Amino acid sequence: MKVIVGLGNPGLRYAHTRHNMGFWVVDLLSQRWGIPLTKHKFGSKIGEGRFFTQQVMLVKPQTFMNRSGEAVGDLVRFYQLDLADLLVIYDDLDLAPGMLRVRAGGSSGGHRGVANIIDHLQASSFPRVRIGIGAPPEHLETADYVLQVIDAADTKILQEACQRAADAVEVWLKEDVFAAMNLYNRRQISGT
Repeated sequence: MKVIVGLGNPGLRYAHTRHNMGFWVVDLLSQRWGIPLTKHKFGSKIGEGRFFTQQVMLVKPQTFMNRSGEAVGDLVRFYQLDLADLLVIYDDLDLAPGMLRVRAGGSSGGHRGVANIIDHLQASSFPRVRIGIGAPPEHLETADYVLQVIDAADTKILQEACQRAADAVEVWLKEDVFAAMNLYNRRQISGT
């Protein structure tokens, strides 16, 4: 089984913020694959089904971003999941808006949700898809920036990035993380 976790914060207040890119991608995959997220377990909304030849689980932790590891850790331990079969999708301040970066593992890069997952798993060797949201303007604190409602121009850029992130997930499932890295790393959205 392959588990795809999108990071975000639950509730309408956060639905259209930069910190919810992981949720956006999981919602896209849910629609594409016809896998509704109707189950509630491991502190998460979950959908189970198939894509291509793979049994997949789509996961949106409901623990709030900075405690994502609680949900992911419980799920990984329950299913005795190989970390190579866990893919985590999240926003990244260090990448330009719309840029993707696929990795086979690594540090949290300062992302508190990912840091919490690493703490709970006691490992960082899980694949991830990072979606660039850009750095906050000088006058805005990071927390305010990532939780700010996104304007129309940025929404278009980030929606396109999420579509490509969903495509990258499909490549990961059909081939592997390295194929997804080769296709999607450093590739800007069309028209930029």
